[in-house]
Amino acid sequence: MCLAVPGRVISVEEDRGAGLRPGKVDFGGVVKQVSLALTPEAGVGDYVLVHAGFAISVVDEQEAQRIFNELEALETAFDEGSGEISRRIP
Repeated sequence: MCLAVPGRVISVEEDRGAGLRPGKVDFGGVVKQVSLALTPEAGVGDYVLVHAGFAISVVDEQEAQRIFNELEALETAFDEGSGEISRRIP
């Protein structure tokens, strides 16, 4: 299964010629550098779906929150089961 996770763009950096359009994205307190090359319309404050280090689409805040809620429900379901998977989720 592939999963794209929403995060909020907190900075867009100068490309330096590689064509990757690097930026920093906040995933609920965890900040990662991702490529914004596939989402040229994304800017600071926007929510993006990130898969394998690439922002693959821009989503509005309500959609990002809906996804956060679904992920939280999944985590709760695993906690009620064996709990092993939730401990591996950072």
